[in-house]
Amino acid sequence: MTGTLINAATVVAGTAVGMALKKRMPERMSQAVLQGIGVFTVFIGFKMAAETRNVLVALFAMVIGTAIGTALDIEGWLERIAVGIERRFAKSGSGLAGGFLAASLLYCVGPMSIIGSIEDGLSGDYRILMTKALMDGFCSIAFGAAMGIGVALSALTILVYQGGLTLAAAAVKGFLSDAVMTEMGAVGGLLIVGIGLNTLEVKKVHVGNMLPAIFVAAALARILP
Repeated sequence: MTGTLINAATVVAGTAVGMALKKRMPERMSQAVLQGIGVFTVFIGFKMAAETRNVLVALFAMVIGTAIGTALDIEGWLERIAVGIERRFAKSGSGLAGGFLAASLLYCVGPMSIIGSIEDGLSGDYRILMTKALMDGFCSIAFGAAMGIGVALSALTILVYQGGLTLAAAAVKGFLSDAVMTEMGAVGGLLIVGIGLNTLEVKKVHVGNMLPAIFVAAALARILP
């Protein structure tokens, strides 16, 4: 759970910095830092994807998994759940709740949380969550300046949600071979490339709909030599 602990810590630290700065950070600097993180995200994704031992597994997993995810409209479901919860809390008029909810949705309702937590649990590799921690910490500066201490409380959501996924992945890794975990990590890397492209606003990649590819890869790794 190292990655999750770092992620939660950066959110708390970012919120504190944001509350101290109170929107003094120039927009130009914010955009530049996010672009830098986006480029690094693409690099991490490619590095993970290059570890595949069978390119066909990655190819078929992406095609089949994306088809399944698109048919199920996973990304649409995630967005509708987020919007529904946000509307419900917005009616309460609580600034504390509003900051907590907005930050929790931003930091947890997304493919990077799922992929990073699974990778951390399966292999102990928390590079994805470390990258996410940088992004979340930076966003927390802006959120903390605008919405206050409620943003820092979202660290609890990160601990429960991502920590739960990591522990669940760690519990099942004993049943997975090294080859299966390698291919799952490689396909996860391809999805991370998509997240990096979204961060850079190169093209909208529906990464949420690609999530089943990770599990398809696990199945194919057992079938294809």
